[in-house]
Amino acid sequence: MKTWLALFLALLCLIAAHANEATPLAEDPVVEQRLVIIAEELRCLVCQNESLAGSRADLAMDLRREVRSLIKSGKTDAEIKEFLVSRYGDFVLYRPPVKPSTWLLWFGPLLLLLGAIWILIRIVQRNQQQKDLPVLDDLQRARAQALLDETDSQK
Repeated sequence: MKTWLALFLALLCLIAAHANEATPLAEDPVVEQRLVIIAEELRCLVCQNESLAGSRADLAMDLRREVRSLIKSGKTDAEIKEFLVSRYGDFVLYRPPVKPSTWLLWFGPLLLLLGAIWILIRIVQRNQQQKDLPVLDDLQRARAQALLDETDSQK
């Protein structure tokens, strides 16, 4: 019984030693709320499928800290996003602007869909053309059957 208790306490100590410290919130709840709103529109550069607000990556925490300091220094939301875009490119935005460098990002899925539809139509047309092959008349069918019978008798 004592050994189990000692093992349990040792396990608790190991868990406590490896637990991450909670990230402190801003002193001002208005700043924190604004940070969350801005961070929801930004992409985590490490996770790439998560918003900056939801990511727990170290880089995301650093970026949130940077955004928090920009908010405290009086920057507008647009200025903060412009600062991050100048550093990390349009990829940091969940909704990048439509411009020539992002056309593939915006219109690529549509082009892939249109290409897949075109390929599907071509396959269906080809299959219908193969179904429309000429039907053999009785004379041609008799010749074909004679050739098949001839090869069977040779075996």
